Amino acid sequence: MLIFSTILPFPFVPRTSWTHSERLGVAIRTRSEWLGWDESGALCFRRPDGAIETFRPAATILALGGASYPRLGSTGTWADRLRARGVAVARFRPANCGFVVRWSAPFRDRFAGTPLKGIALSFAGNRVRGEAVVTGYGLEGGAIYALSASLRDAIEAKGEAVLEVDLAPEQTLARLTERLRRPHRGQSVATFLRKAVHLAPVAVNLMREAHGVALPSDAATLARCIKSLRLMLTRTQPLERAISTAGGVDLAAVDDGLMLTALPGVFVAGEMLDWEAPTGGYLLQASFATGVAAAHGALSWIGRS
Repeated sequence: MLIFSTILPFPFVPRTSWTHSERLGVAIRTRSEWLGWDESGALCFRRPDGAIETFRPAATILALGGASYPRLGSTGTWADRLRARGVAVARFRPANCGFVVRWSAPFRDRFAGTPLKGIALSFAGNRVRGEAVVTGYGLEGGAIYALSASLRDAIEAKGEAVLEVDLAPEQTLARLTERLRRPHRGQSVATFLRKAVHLAPVAVNLMREAHGVALPSDAATLARCIKSLRLMLTRTQPLERAISTAGGVDLAAVDDGLMLTALPGVFVAGEMLDWEAPTGGYLLQASFATGVAAAHGALSWIGRS
């Protein structure tokens, strides 16, 4: 059985695991490039020295990743090789990614790299509590990633997506309005909002990005601005800057053991499959789980063969 992975071993696998695997008869080879199949159906690899090596294993597990880490080997070039063999592969799209917002120059220059903590983000009926980070190009971070699939799809369909930000999710609109009716006592708007509502400077200036430099003086209107700040997202970050990849091998193209029905004896796992994880943690867990499933499928195939 041949298992081919784009990145092998994972960075957190100790060298002692290699030694144990080698004692079990596992040959670990690194920095070899999979070239597909030759005319006879053998798997072809280019070794670091440029030599071509071929194999005819009883079963093959491909764990080649998506297309979001080209510098580390996950280039997605395997997709065309599988399509040429009759495997349905959906196009790659960025997942768990940042989004572009057209910031004003003063806001971008002052707050790029600043976190937005304790916020809630809403889009298309979904609401997520967490954090985001203002970047030079727009927004990224855990709460953004959790909504990235629906935001990306909306941008692809309409050219934009309006993200709603609640800067004070722990306070109701009524409670917030009541607190904002307190006398300002000569304080600036930024100082008043910091003391009355505990808004950080980045949050106050984010309100100005959305509603204009002159914020409303009416307490009810100002409270609505805090609870429902709307930001226009215009595009995703490029695929190579995304944490993970949407697209890949259609789930209808594999059987219950993750074997490609068009290529008997060839199994796929991880981000090669067309599924989308909401966070990096779920991505790792599902990649490991599909790896185990593919291994069981391969062992079963070898037993039947």
